[in-house]
Amino acid sequence: MLDFSRQFAAIREEVMAAIEQVCVSQRFILGPEVTTFEQSAAAACHVPHAIGCASGTDALWLALAAAQIDQPTQSVITTPFSFFASASSILRAGARALFADIDPLTYNLSPASVAEVLATCPAGEVKAILPVHLYGQCADWDAFTTIQNQHPGLLLIEDAAQAFGAAWQSAPAGTGSDGTLTPAGALGDAAAFSFYPTKNLAAFGDAGLMTTRSPQLEERARMLRAHGMRRRYFHDEVGWNSRLDTLQAAVLEVKLRYLPQGNQRRRDLAANYNQLFLAAGIATMPTPTNPTTIADGVVLPYTHPRAQHVFHQYVIRAPRRDALRTHLTAQGIGTEVYYPLPLHLQEALKPLGYKPGDFPESECAAAEVLALPIYPELREDEQQTVVEAIHTFYA
Repeated sequence: MLDFSRQFAAIREEVMAAIEQVCVSQRFILGPEVTTFEQSAAAACHVPHAIGCASGTDALWLALAAAQIDQPTQSVITTPFSFFASASSILRAGARALFADIDPLTYNLSPASVAEVLATCPAGEVKAILPVHLYGQCADWDAFTTIQNQHPGLLLIEDAAQAFGAAWQSAPAGTGSDGTLTPAGALGDAAAFSFYPTKNLAAFGDAGLMTTRSPQLEERARMLRAHGMRRRYFHDEVGWNSRLDTLQAAVLEVKLRYLPQGNQRRRDLAANYNQLFLAAGIATMPTPTNPTTIADGVVLPYTHPRAQHVFHQYVIRAPRRDALRTHLTAQGIGTEVYYPLPLHLQEALKPLGYKPGDFPESECAAAEVLALPIYPELREDEQQTVVEAIHTFYA
């Protein structure tokens, strides 16, 4: 699925020099490299504030806790088709997690499904919507902004763990929007990024980042990430230890410089996959009227016309997914399933009260999605090998 050594070989000298500088300075916790990276990341996301933390999961928790969404009488709506942290961060903050189903085209949280859930809740109970920019594609932000405008006080918090560098182009002129391209991290009231090693912007371990345009949320997040301290050893609230290591910040600062070209390479590789699959005659391109069905073969990823996708993952749908994956494993081709069991069916989340059949689009996607190898250093002949192996399976 990934070959980290290829990227490291290309930037080894810069990374090692950055690490050595931290070792020489001996400032390992919230050193100057953390501030430098926060400033660079904020600039990349077009926001005034970026707060480094220990993980993407902590970034989600910080966003919620900074917004004081921390009571069991408060609810947050998110997607059941995501990594566990999208829901666990809500519960960890102390609020109630509510699910809404996904759009079968993009796998992102469906605004229509969210509106249905909101209609069943008492006024003011839902404090935030937490859409996930799944696989590196922004959720339909125009639709979520419309929902927010209809519910005063409702916050939009982006789970952008897989989407650093992704962007959304607002609706064209005449719809009340200027049509500009806005990066993930600047769309909502706050956003959370993960720099887990498999991400398109990856640390050498765990690391995360919260972004916001709000000085109030920024100030509270910085306080909460350091045990609730505004002054050393004076604790205003019960916070947490979630500081970004200086070594990780130094590595991320180097990698951030290469991210735009890396993301463009991912888009190019995705386009090449599409061409290879279509040429092989074993795939269809999904459409709004026919998003998921195919007799035998694969359904290719869909990119929303206003989304700038970064293809953190290249994910196909295959009705015989498990058999296909077994076949590819036998050919020495790595794959992964993101995610095999929706969150509403996870054992740990049974107390939320959901059951099979509650979110059919999420359950269907969980049974069919398959992520294929994609990373900037992947070669096109390797892509050909992948497609040929899948063609052999269907032949």
